[in-house]
Amino acid sequence: MAGETDPSMPLKGEPRDLDQEQARLAYTIIESLLEHTRVVSDLIALMAQTLDEDTTKALTQTPVWTAYLDSRRAMERTRAEVEKFAEIMKGLS
Repeated sequence: MAGETDPSMPLKGEPRDLDQEQARLAYTIIESLLEHTRVVSDLIALMAQTLDEDTTKALTQTPVWTAYLDSRRAMERTRAEVEKFAEIMKGLS
């Protein structure tokens, strides 16, 4: 009938449960993104070591640097959430 929804389908905006294969894929993707972020952070730290003091001071006073630090803090929180997700995944195995 018109206007009826399929009860097996989630409503728009409602989260749906992941099956084990989807959850593993999601974890793998997230883990790869976090690892890439860690490597990029290490590269930035290494590059910063090659800068003189004046350049470093100028760089760290820019909005771009502030945004980088904010993003890095957010990724650290995300890492904790991914570790929690990993524990849940282990429980599904």
